Amino acid sequence: MTQASLAQTEFIESVLRLEPRVAAFDCDGTLWSGDAGEGFFSWEMEQGLVSEEIQRWARARYAQYKAGKVAEEVMCGEMATMHRGLREEVVQRAADEFFALGIAPNIFPEMRELVQRLRAAGSDVWAVSSSNQWVIRAGMRHFGIPQDRILTAEAVVESGVIMDRLIRVPSGPGKPDALREVLPSAPDCAFGNSLWDREMLAMSKYPFAINPNPNLKEIAAASGWRVYQPGTNHQSR
Repeated sequence: MTQASLAQTEFIESVLRLEPRVAAFDCDGTLWSGDAGEGFFSWEMEQGLVSEEIQRWARARYAQYKAGKVAEEVMCGEMATMHRGLREEVVQRAADEFFALGIAPNIFPEMRELVQRLRAAGSDVWAVSSSNQWVIRAGMRHFGIPQDRILTAEAVVESGVIMDRLIRVPSGPGKPDALREVLPSAPDCAFGNSLWDREMLAMSKYPFAINPNPNLKEIAAASGWRVYQPGTNHQSR
């Protein structure tokens, strides 16, 4: 066994020893490298899944978001409701295709193993993401997390058709808000990689910064949170 694989095993075992009853995972950047939500957003427009009118609006809106003129949670919600009028089964098939091609090869193996072993041990495992419901559903099939344990930027669907209304957008403070709606108490463990996961991590008993962005890494160091970098032999507190 290599040093790196030994460290990965130690990380997994360190979490399992905590025997968490409930564990909450961010997805993009935490369970895999890259942003599935943004990736699908670009890919589906290249594929012509949405109308040219929607494409023009979406590209301009995204440019405003990148310029800091549209809030994170607003953009994440609109990445879901931009599918209004489409049949959900069509969007889900597209998301399945995109995820298999663009994201599945970038899944962190030790994170998939951790999720699967937690579930096998009886932990109630939740996926919490500000990406849309279809791409995260596609991703969770690779982890064995069922649909009723997924909290995403979710558009209303009526009679199989996507509506221009939102159920939730779990981003930043929206992540603990979403968890409080479905759980009687805070998760024992939480895992995230970015500033938008800070509140979810802070609410948990055992927060883990996984593959953290620089700003979250600073917060983790100041707060004494555990830090793990997938694919390396680095784990720290």
